[in-house]
Amino acid sequence: MIEPIEILLIEDNPGDVRLTQEVFSEFKMHNNLHIVNDGVEALKLLYRDEQYIDVPLPDLILLDLNLPKKDGREVLEEIKADKNLKHIPVVVLTTSKAEQDIFKAYDLHANCYITKPVELDQFIAVIKSIKDFWFTIVKLPKGDEID
Repeated sequence: MIEPIEILLIEDNPGDVRLTQEVFSEFKMHNNLHIVNDGVEALKLLYRDEQYIDVPLPDLILLDLNLPKKDGREVLEEIKADKNLKHIPVVVLTTSKAEQDIFKAYDLHANCYITKPVELDQFIAVIKSIKDFWFTIVKLPKGDEID
């Protein structure tokens, strides 16, 4: 039996969450999509606080930058500074096209930066390309701790 791919979506827009869920469901890939809608909850999940104690670490993180409570840039910085989390690929998936956001994300070691398209069919194509690249072409690290 194939282990499911664990995906963490950190997104505060309910429409984008719903659409991402639908697209991943449509692909019928063996995955668990965990969703949190702010940076504080994202870090609680990643550090397995409280209700997240049994949630496995994600194999891939899809991160919006403009989040409530704790900004996506701060979340990215914490992830990449933690020896137990820094190996997890982080795809920044945001509406921002600002050059300073792009540079900052890569300075913080984002694995890629994607601007969310406004059009529905383009958004679906972006999610499909993420799936194709990260789950078909790339070999992801498995395991909760890398020493």
